[in-house]
Amino acid sequence: MAALELRHLRYLLAVAEHGNFTRAAEDLHISQPTLSQQIKQLERAVGVQLLDRTGRRVRLTDAGDVYVDHARRALRDLGAAERAVHDVQDLSRGHLRLGATPTFAAYLIGPLVAEFHTRHPGIVLTLTETTQDRIESALLADDLDLGIAFTGSHLTGITAAALFIETLGLVTGIQGADPSPEPLPAQALHDRQLALLSGDFATRSHIDTYFAEHRVEPRIIFEANSIQSIIEIVQRASVATVLPDAITHDHPHLVPVLLDPPLPSRTVALLYRQGAYISTAPRTFTQTAYELVGSRGYTSP
Repeated sequence: MAALELRHLRYLLAVAEHGNFTRAAEDLHISQPTLSQQIKQLERAVGVQLLDRTGRRVRLTDAGDVYVDHARRALRDLGAAERAVHDVQDLSRGHLRLGATPTFAAYLIGPLVAEFHTRHPGIVLTLTETTQDRIESALLADDLDLGIAFTGSHLTGITAAALFIETLGLVTGIQGADPSPEPLPAQALHDRQLALLSGDFATRSHIDTYFAEHRVEPRIIFEANSIQSIIEIVQRASVATVLPDAITHDHPHLVPVLLDPPLPSRTVALLYRQGAYISTAPRTFTQTAYELVGSRGYTSP
């Protein structure tokens, strides 16, 4: 009966997501009549109608909305329980689901994952590069074990542990370098051509806040959701960008430009879901992260 009830929950969630029995049945790889029958069995078991089938789109009733919320949490907690039971303390095998914002792929993720794999080659690591709000939502939904992003305001249920201080700086290619050793006043950026990350990302928000505070309106001629694309255009065109100093230091064809006042720093953090079971793999990855940033001389928070 327990297995049947779990199947009922998954079927209900599929219908709620698709708003349609046909598409939900296709996604579940079962027939539509079977799906309808299973949902009716669930409604009889709980003694209330969960779905409104009268419109063109199937919708949750008020009772169904409450029930689905609990169903999602139940399945999430069950998944966490299963991982806890199968957690292998010697790390000879296992799985780690990591989320990170795109800027870290350019200087942190590579060496960090390589070091973790060297120490624990049996762990399979799945990396998702996306925005911070999506990382936090995925942590809350138990779709990720750990996130790398920034401190600040977080969704309810997210815990942030400071990892290191990241500083941002103005950067040009060699052909656009200013030979003057004096810092560039922030107002000199007015109308300057820049290539920046798109507005979906926390880094861009950080940069835009700096511009707004100093009443600077640069000309944004190129936007991308890839740090590598930004670096490529800056190396080849007379445009500037804003990058973490750690990226600039790793690229000999990028030249830092001192700003007055400098761009503010921000705190990189490891993100977790409050109250979630933290298996051995995420705990050990966390330890590896702190050791790596320490060995690279990153500023402690």
